[in-house]
Amino acid sequence: MRSFRSPRGLMVLVLMMVMALVLAACGSTPAAAPTAAPAPEATDVPTEATEETAPAETTPTEAPPVSTERLRLSFGGGPVGGVFQVYADTLAIIVADADPNLEITAEGTGGSAENLRSTNSGDFQFGIVYAGDVALGAAGELPQDPTQYTNVLAVAPLYGGVIHLVVSERSGIQSVADLPGKRIALGNAGSGAALSAERYFTHMGLIDQVQVEYLGYSQAASAMGDGQLDGFWILAGFPNASVTEATTITSIRLIDVYNPGVEGGFFEAYPFYSARSLVGGAYTGVDEDVPSFQDTALWVTNVDVPDDVVYNALKTVFGDEGMSRLRAAHPSASEVALENGITGIGSRLHPGAVRFWEEQGVTIPDELK
Repeated sequence: MRSFRSPRGLMVLVLMMVMALVLAACGSTPAAAPTAAPAPEATDVPTEATEETAPAETTPTEAPPVSTERLRLSFGGGPVGGVFQVYADTLAIIVADADPNLEITAEGTGGSAENLRSTNSGDFQFGIVYAGDVALGAAGELPQDPTQYTNVLAVAPLYGGVIHLVVSERSGIQSVADLPGKRIALGNAGSGAALSAERYFTHMGLIDQVQVEYLGYSQAASAMGDGQLDGFWILAGFPNASVTEATTITSIRLIDVYNPGVEGGFFEAYPFYSARSLVGGAYTGVDEDVPSFQDTALWVTNVDVPDDVVYNALKTVFGDEGMSRLRAAHPSASEVALENGITGIGSRLHPGAVRFWEEQGVTIPDELK
């Protein structure tokens, strides 16, 4: 700074000396000449600049900078080509594009349960996990897993993952009561679909009566078409490509899992599930609505992720550009909306998310903070 200012000061001094000599020689007082000298004082210019830049200094209080250091984060998604992975890829890009200090990698995973465990451990900073798995995981009530996953905090609800119990017409299955002895695929082992199916079948007293297989959706659709399965269970955004795929191979039927669940007290035991219909006409051969239920796919984060990172990520995603990009990525993103608030979240939110949602006028119960 000194090397920049000293030549300037010397020039000002020389100029003033020259002007003094001119004035002394001429004995006159020109109106313009004396007023030129104060201009280089620069006291007015920095004052104006300070006044103009003052709002910029206060802007970070509205959207604080993430960090002066570059942060590398991981975002847990799902199987390649699955809805979870589409969301993880898209959210990672939207958030990272808005902040040059962030580098976010979307990781392919087995789905909800793996994302829960990896986000809890800090291997992932963000992930997508079903609300039911978050709630039961925090309580240490996941199947054969007493670990309490308390480091996973909610950020925002995304979309409803809807249960499909898809069976072939030739299986003869008309209702849940017809499942004993049938070969049913529950999804990939450890996935959100498999956990929800195990939860449902166990509560309904069917888990030991069904011939359980663990297969991914597309593989299950093919196996059912070949007659190796009687049906398969799906927890995914609606409509689902694998169900559509199954209709091209064989005639299908969708089974009502909601009403038997009501009668069996399933939703009293697991209140994070909510009713939702599989709308008729979405799949070939299924013309009528079929009662079902859904679990909400949540955007979650690790407890140690800085508050400002979470807050700024939410502001970016729920901005006009962010929502446009998200909805272009998958049809189910039409369900993602600011006005939905924290609907579907029954577990604690990250402090950065609390700040964001309260700014939107959402009332957050104390038990979720």
